[in-house]
Amino acid sequence: MANHKSALKRIRQTEVRRLRNRYYFKSARTAVKVLRNEEDKSAATEQLPKVISLLDRLAKKNIIHKNKAANLKSKLTKHVNGLA
Repeated sequence: MANHKSALKRIRQTEVRRLRNRYYFKSARTAVKVLRNEEDKSAATEQLPKVISLLDRLAKKNIIHKNKAANLKSKLTKHVNGLA
């Protein structure tokens, strides 16, 4: 266990950040999954900008890598454009 005050504070901060990042990442995964399972083109077109914005924010905060965000956005856009 840490002995210094600053180390104890760092442990507390790290745990809070870890849980927050986990929540954001899980929310993004759920949003991507919902969009992938969408069959209606109008609904998917409406959801796409929100999901893209979410992925961009996660990439900006380094919760996911920027290339992963770009790949997901590309694949989701192709999926939405391919819907009948």
